[in-house]
Amino acid sequence: MQRIKNIFGLIHLVVWGLFTFLVGLQLSTDDAVHWGSTTTGFIATCLFVFYCHFYLLTHYSGKKNRRAYLLGLAGIILTGPLPFLVFHHRALSTPRLVLSYYSIHQITVALFLFLSWLARTTENLVLNTIRKEQLEKQAAEAELHYLKAQINPHFLFNTLNNIHTLVYKQAPAAPDAVMQLASLMRYMSYESNAATVPLARELDYLRDYMNLQQLRYKNHPVADLQVEGETEASFIAPLLFIHLLENAYKHSPARLAPGDLQVRVALYHDTLTFSVQNPVANKPANPLEGPGGIGLPNVRKRLALLYPEQHTLAIQQTGGMFTAVLTIHGLHSQAHERQAHLLYH
Repeated sequence: MQRIKNIFGLIHLVVWGLFTFLVGLQLSTDDAVHWGSTTTGFIATCLFVFYCHFYLLTHYSGKKNRRAYLLGLAGIILTGPLPFLVFHHRALSTPRLVLSYYSIHQITVALFLFLSWLARTTENLVLNTIRKEQLEKQAAEAELHYLKAQINPHFLFNTLNNIHTLVYKQAPAAPDAVMQLASLMRYMSYESNAATVPLARELDYLRDYMNLQQLRYKNHPVADLQVEGETEASFIAPLLFIHLLENAYKHSPARLAPGDLQVRVALYHDTLTFSVQNPVANKPANPLEGPGGIGLPNVRKRLALLYPEQHTLAIQQTGGMFTAVLTIHGLHSQAHERQAHLLYH
C-alpha cells in the first residue's frame, strides 16, 4: 500500500513540474517584464489551493467533521488568490487593480478546488480497490488458517476424549461440555464469516474455548477472564483474540495453578484493550517457535488491514511471564464513518 502512495507522490511531482514549465513558458511570451513573479505567484496560488483542499478532503470530509471541512473550504476560497498578490505586488499599483486580480483569480481557485477533489477521489478509488483485494485475499487465507490452527484436530481430539470420559463417568459437566463444543464450532463455521460480530458474542466464544481447555486440568479454573465496560453494543472483527489466547495455553507449563492465565478485556468509550498473560514453560512444545507462535503474523496482518492506524499490539516477556496487549481505538465507529475512513485514508 505504501508503494502505491509513493507512486501517487511521484505522479504529483511530475505533473506539477510539467505544469510549472508550461505556465512559465507561456507567461514569458505574454509578459516579458513580470513573467517571473507572475509565474511564481500563479503556481503558488495553484499549489496553495490544491493541497489545502487536498488536506481537508483527507482529514475533515467525513460526515462527523462536515463543519470543520466547510470552514476550511471557506478559508481557502477567501485566501486562495493571496499568494499571487504577494508575489506580484510590484505590478499592482492601485487598490482597484488588486481587487480586479483578486476577483479574476477566484476562477483559478474554483478550478483547482475541483482538480484537488478529482485527484483525491481518484487516489481513494485506487487505494480502496487495492485494500479490498487485500482484505478478500486475507480472508481466504485466514479461513484455512483458522480451520487448521485455531480449532486444530489435536485440540478437537483431546476435547472429544475428555467429553467421552465425562459421559462414561456420567459426570454432570458432560452436557455443558457438549453444548460448549457445539457453540464453538457453530461460531467458527458460520457466525465468524461476517465482517464484524458483537463483541459480547466474541467473548462467549473465548469462554467456550477456555471451558473446553479446562477439561485438561483437574484443579480449579487455570484461566481467569475479567471484562470491564459495556460490550453488548460494540462490534469487532471476528477471531482476533483466539490466536493470543491459544498461544497462552500452548506455551504455558503442563501444570498450571488456578488463575495462572490472566485474560482481561476493557472497553472504555471507543477504546478496547485485550490482554493475556501466562507463565512460560521452560521447555516449550516446539523450540523453534517462540512465545506468540505462528498466529502473531496473521494477527498483525489482519489488524493492519481491518484497523489501520487504529491499533497497537505489544508483546513482551519479562522473567517467566509472557504478556500480549492489543488495543483498538474507534471501536464505536458507525458503518458510514468506517467507510469514510477507508475512503479518505
